[in-house]
Amino acid sequence: MATAFQLDSVSVVRPGKVLLDDVSWTVGEDERWVVLGPNGAGKSTLLQVVGAHLHPTSGTAEILGQRLGQTDVFDLRTRIGHSATAIADRIPPAERVEDVVVSAAHAVTGRWNESYDEDDLTRAHQIMGELGITRLADRTFGTLSEGERKRTMIARALMTDPELLLLDEPGAGLDLGAREDLLASLDLLSSTEGAPVLVMVSHHVEEIPQGFTHVLLLRDGRIVDAGPLEQVLTAESLGHTFGMRLELDHVDGRYAARRAQYGRRALR
Repeated sequence: MATAFQLDSVSVVRPGKVLLDDVSWTVGEDERWVVLGPNGAGKSTLLQVVGAHLHPTSGTAEILGQRLGQTDVFDLRTRIGHSATAIADRIPPAERVEDVVVSAAHAVTGRWNESYDEDDLTRAHQIMGELGITRLADRTFGTLSEGERKRTMIARALMTDPELLLLDEPGAGLDLGAREDLLASLDLLSSTEGAPVLVMVSHHVEEIPQGFTHVLLLRDGRIVDAGPLEQVLTAESLGHTFGMRLELDHVDGRYAARRAQYGRRALR
């Protein structure tokens, strides 16, 4: 199996704080990963390393065959799609949704004097159609609901036909309906032939799309466990990650977790 990226003993240290601590993680090209952990676990820092936006303090990170510190990260980043709130916050509120998506071809947030050919526009509309947001093409970004913004940002991340797609808490702030619409889009994306390698960060097992294959559990910057979903994601491992006794249900391909009641054993 070909490797999409490999982290070996990666640590990220800042004054007074260890953000990642001796993380080793290998992801294959045919895998779809969800990263779960509480606030402050280091999930977003981990994505920054994988997205070539942050160099490890120690250890090595090889992303899409390129080792950080020995390659042009600006070129490498063009092969990686990244959807995160921090990127959405840089989008001008008056920007049309079509322009939000197509401007990713020039790696800019806000369309100015750059020009786009018919192929760019065709691809933008194809992606928007697959994510169910074609009707939003002429809306301005600032008028979108949170769910519409999240799907627009995923469409933008897909615009450059990336080999690796990173989604940082795409379900955060969504109501039930918007979350289910988003999960339906991710279910479709994860099962599409030729789809990029997918890595999604979340706090909630309820947000794991059905097409995802693997899970990494992170706490205090260290890996609790990692591997195939059906083997690694248990009530015990999830409870250890979040620091409480949990019950975990798995029905029709979807997960649900809740605090274990006193006097009851946590279930798989």
